[in-house]
Amino acid sequence: MAVGPFEPSFESLTTFECPDWFRDAKFGIWSHWGPQSVPRYGDWYARHMYRQDTDQYRYHLRTYGHPSTVGYKDVVRQWKAERFDPDGLMERFVAAGARYFVAQAVHHDNFFNYESSLNHWNSVKVGPGKDIVGLWKAAADERGIPFGITEHLGAAFSWMAVNKGSDKHGPFAGVPYDGTDPANRDFYLDNSRYLSDVEVPDPWYCNDPQWHRYWLDAVTEMIDRYQPDLLYSDGPLPFGEVGYTPGLEAVSRLYNTSVRLHGTNRAVYQQKDRRPEVSAVGVMDIERSQTPAIHPLPWQTDTSVGDWFYNVRDVYKTAGHVIEMLVDIVSKNGNLLLNVPQQPDGTVDLECSQLLDDLGSWTQTCGEGIYGTRPFRVFGEGPASVVIDGFTEDRVNWTSSDFRFTRRDDTVYAFQMAWPTDGRAVIRSFAGHESVAAVRLLGHGPVPFEQAHGILVVRLPETRPVNVAHCLAIDVHTE
Repeated sequence: MAVGPFEPSFESLTTFECPDWFRDAKFGIWSHWGPQSVPRYGDWYARHMYRQDTDQYRYHLRTYGHPSTVGYKDVVRQWKAERFDPDGLMERFVAAGARYFVAQAVHHDNFFNYESSLNHWNSVKVGPGKDIVGLWKAAADERGIPFGITEHLGAAFSWMAVNKGSDKHGPFAGVPYDGTDPANRDFYLDNSRYLSDVEVPDPWYCNDPQWHRYWLDAVTEMIDRYQPDLLYSDGPLPFGEVGYTPGLEAVSRLYNTSVRLHGTNRAVYQQKDRRPEVSAVGVMDIERSQTPAIHPLPWQTDTSVGDWFYNVRDVYKTAGHVIEMLVDIVSKNGNLLLNVPQQPDGTVDLECSQLLDDLGSWTQTCGEGIYGTRPFRVFGEGPASVVIDGFTEDRVNWTSSDFRFTRRDDTVYAFQMAWPTDGRAVIRSFAGHESVAAVRLLGHGPVPFEQAHGILVVRLPETRPVNVAHCLAIDVHTE
């Protein structure tokens, strides 16, 4: 246990205060990348390739062979990352507007993206021959941006059990998959008792003490080796429902390590349990969704341009969609962490490259209203809003009456979510004691305005400075 002011208890860890770097950064980019990108066929490949009648099972059978003879261990060996250029990519991510970067350390597949002393199935000893996490960290450190890691290991024990099964019908019916071979147990785990579960059985609450110890040792190794500014667990605080809570030990080590390095804690822990007593140990993360209004504490949406792992079938979000999400999230005291899917060789494709360029162009013009801001008294006005329903991320049909607000000191930033046909921005959210002194359109300059009975009317120029979510910087005096 790392010695320091934080103890592995809720009472101690709920004294956590979110560091300013995270509150100021607003936008991060994530490399959710590993050997499951090799087939180029999407997320959860290492599980679904062993589930007969799924798309990924059929693809695997027709591309590589039956999973009794060609299993995930063989896919892993094909991952080479031969064109991986962390410095070039980090340069692009920073130019796109990212103010922090997060790398995946391990997914549910139990394959580590660094040279782990606990698991020889890692990216240095198998496949790429590279410390992927270490290379990402060096590139982030070179550019002076905070570096984080994500771990998805808690679910692996039950998630991987499907490789102990066999086909239920067809020519291979009853032929055991390669997970039944004892020689593969170190990678595929000793978890056959979970085979009967068709879906994932409460994986983060697995009640196996040996698995808890393995998880904690692995996350401790990640913290000690990379001293991250951010640590993300894909799920609730690991194993919190079984009495023994290794997650609290990991969080205390993360924070105490940061205190030792910096004199104060600048690290952030993220997990997905929204109960206040649990989320208070760090920053709440919401996958592919968000909060409906301003949340009193900083929080984060994590999402992807498309699928989590590279998928040739993907339809990507557009840059405009991502920008609208960013603006809406930041107005509610949140951050956006965006995965940009990498191909198995380490590169990003042309569509993602263009999206990064478009994000960079927009943040260069409108970033003043994003970075370092805090929520205004209200997050916005207008009839349209995002749908809060599970993993729903449909693009909103915004109108020119829809605004999202942020603030810095005496400046309120108003993002008009659609360009008005009449050339006006009409804002009704200022109170009677809030007097507007000046208005600038970011990317253009000062614009004429008038304010009467609390309603602000701004005249916009004929030429739009950006194609989506233009921003008015409004100097407000409080009487």
